[in-house]
Formats: sequence, structure tokens, C-alpha cells
Amino acid sequence: MNNDQFKGMWNQFKGELKKQWGRFTDDDMKQIEGDYDKFKGRLQERYGDKKDEVSQWADRWYQEHGKAS
Repeated sequence: MNNDQFKGMWNQFKGELKKQWGRFTDDDMKQIEGDYDKFKGRLQERYGDKKDEVSQWADRWYQEHGKAS
């Protein structure tokens, strides 16, 4: 997933992100605001050892939902 793809799906993605991975806060969502690099930074802060798992989930989510739009 690249930054443009991430930004385009952000509004749909952020709800699912909070449901699946509860460590992301409302402040995180405001800081990320569709920026994939910021998402990866917050991902490292919140999930450190699980960041690869969350990143893979994000890529799978985009593959499933990005094609529908």
C-alpha cells in the first residue's frame, strides 16, 4: 500500500483500525490523518513487537476493501 492509496481509504480504514487494534487513540487518528508514514510511526510506538502483524493486517484490509471502491 502506498501513501496515496492509504489516504484515499483513510476514513473507512480508521474505524476498522480502532476496532481491531485498540491501542490507537483518537489523538493518534488525528495525527495520522491519512498519512501512511505517520501511521507506520504510530504503529511502532503502539505495537513495537507486533508492528509487522498490524502492518500485514493493514495491507490485507486494503487489498480486500480497496478493490471494491
